[in-house]
Amino acid sequence: MQKLRAEEIAQSPDMKNVIYNGKPVYIQHVNNNNETARVFLLDNPEQEFDAQLSRLFEK
Repeated sequence: MQKLRAEEIAQSPDMKNVIYNGKPVYIQHVNNNNETARVFLLDNPEQEFDAQLSRLFEK
């Protein structure tokens, strides 16, 4: 996913369908320094982690 699109999704009030390793995630914010996004799995919101933008896909 491109950094600009990830930032748009993170700032959007609407839920977007974003996939990481085949599972839906929610983008909390984008880290511009290392091309990652802070995300959590929709089925496990307590488990936050950093994901490479290149491994995030919008459906």
